[in-house]
Amino acid sequence: MSNHDKRRLKLDLMIAFSLFAAGVVVTALSLERIRAESQMELAQATKPLQGTPSDDHSKAPAEAKPGGDRPTTPAPEPARPEPQTQGAAKSVLPPAPAEKVAPPIKEK
Repeated sequence: MSNHDKRRLKLDLMIAFSLFAAGVVVTALSLERIRAESQMELAQATKPLQGTPSDDHSKAPAEAKPGGDRPTTPAPEPARPEPQTQGAAKSVLPPAPAEKVAPPIKEK
């Protein structure tokens, strides 16, 4: 081996070692950051929500009687749309162009 080849080999080995060392440093920093973020998430966890007892006894369900219907308090109300919202859904879209309108489907 000539002196030039030895210098070239030494330079290549130094470059390879520096790249390896840089990779180890980046990996260590990444793992440390992941560990720190997971600890922050644990530190910011909230307590489970606890329900508060209700002081309003007027909304309590009626007593159940054996063999009777199941009581509901308050009674459910049917949905009633307001008159001003009846035509709102129809006016949202413009009418389809004539070439896009198909003839009515015939029932069999």
